[in-house]
Amino acid sequence: MAVDLDKVAKSEGIKYFLISFVDLFGVLRSKLVPARAIGQMQRDGAGFAGFAAWLDMTPADPDMFAIPDPDSLIQLPWKPEVAWLAGDLWMAGKPVEASPRIALKRQIEKAAARDLYMKSGVECEYFLINSDGTGIADERDIQGKPCYDQAALMRRYDIISEICDCMIELGWNPYQNDHEDANGQFEMNWDYTDALVTADRHVFFKYMVKAIAENHGLRATFMPKPFAALTGNGCHAHVSVWDKSGSVNKFSDDSDEMGLSKLAYQFLGGVIHNADSLAAIFNPTVNSYKRIDATVTLSGATWSPNAISYSGNNRTHMVRIPDPGRFELRLMDGASNPYLLQAGVLAAGLDGNSNDRDPGQRLDINMYTEGHKLRRIRRLPLNLLDAVRLFDKSKVLREAFGDELVSSYVKLKLEEWQNYATTISQWERDNTLDT
Repeated sequence: MAVDLDKVAKSEGIKYFLISFVDLFGVLRSKLVPARAIGQMQRDGAGFAGFAAWLDMTPADPDMFAIPDPDSLIQLPWKPEVAWLAGDLWMAGKPVEASPRIALKRQIEKAAARDLYMKSGVECEYFLINSDGTGIADERDIQGKPCYDQAALMRRYDIISEICDCMIELGWNPYQNDHEDANGQFEMNWDYTDALVTADRHVFFKYMVKAIAENHGLRATFMPKPFAALTGNGCHAHVSVWDKSGSVNKFSDDSDEMGLSKLAYQFLGGVIHNADSLAAIFNPTVNSYKRIDATVTLSGATWSPNAISYSGNNRTHMVRIPDPGRFELRLMDGASNPYLLQAGVLAAGLDGNSNDRDPGQRLDINMYTEGHKLRRIRRLPLNLLDAVRLFDKSKVLREAFGDELVSSYVKLKLEEWQNYATTISQWERDNTLDT
């Protein structure tokens, strides 16, 4: 073993380990393991019943084990006696292919076979709300255009600075924190790195933000659209592909107008080609489509796409190219599964490279004011049901992820949709009770 977790526990004063995995719905599952048992857990894994999580298993299935990845170790800065570990799921001596972290690792392996190595960063937006979830926590945060509001930002200095200090301590190299476009909404940015590390950090970031907010008597939510009149929570991903050494950016080409190589345009073509099918994992909840298809918010813009397009440094499009050698995918929202997010981008990009997919002509218009005039542009799904059906039928994504993962995800999401569709809402009562 490269890293002996038992020795790490003794040297770092760790009393407990959280051995975790993320299920298909993005729920973080863990067992709290005393340090005295970590050697056995590192060898054999922590046992779980798969049926108890969103993994499309039954009570008759054998034990499932999360084998901790020692390279993912994060000691909780606010509670250093506890350390967190991302686990890979195994059952009956084999990896669980229909599990998110394994799915990402499979895409990384496929890319590595082509001497490709994806680096990425994510922008995780969230709201700080009252503990009962009824509204934003700061009653004075009422500006019509609150983005970058210094006063509102500094009223939450204790929480924001504590989260940022934790990221500094963990070596993530955070570089900016801001009040976002909605009242009560914030974003914190840290350095990009390889896709698996970014996914692990994304998982931990969401846990960390929620835990620290709770310690301050508040609640943090990454829900895509928690408030109808306010901008929703996006989770934009910045993507580039490098050689195996990680030193040569294969997306970069100084001779191109946008600074992108042929490989980058092919990769982008794959994302464009598969975007509507990927919406099911990039926008995985019923609520997600109230962000994508939102009406104009109080600030004047939704900052979310509803059509499949790309542009230069223009935030009204699904894909923005802000600088040479990378692009920003703006489709994903705060509910996206951190591992499936990265796996989906990489799977689509590899499809684009394999099939020399053309992303088409870039558009330089304001999509919020002129997009409705475009007749031939492809639109994103309007609801979760449509998105799941597209995911189900995608030959590209079935080949990339395998039938086991796609069929499991589709089955569980259709059950979720059915649960939603059979729920009687207050809107229905208000509008049809007297019909």
